[in-house]
Amino acid sequence: MRILALAILAIATVSATPSARAQTYNPNYPVCLKVIEMFGGEHYECAYTSLAQCAQAASGLPAQCIVNPFYAGATAPPGGRDRRYRRDY
Repeated sequence: MRILALAILAIATVSATPSARAQTYNPNYPVCLKVIEMFGGEHYECAYTSLAQCAQAASGLPAQCIVNPFYAGATAPPGGRDRRYRRDY
């Protein structure tokens, strides 16, 4: 009987802990709003195209705007612009 009670308690404890989210940042937007919740929690809202737009949404809230490190649109073309070619005469 004790083993059954301990097993149920262990399962309840494991299922009650918050699980990590699979993806915190949305790669479609370059700016995220980090909102601080009560009791130390926080969440991210990545739905802003500029820091100014995010700053207006954060006005009056316990939040800050951050640059999205996983923004998919910020890829540079391969080869780069600094490449100099030699002219053939």
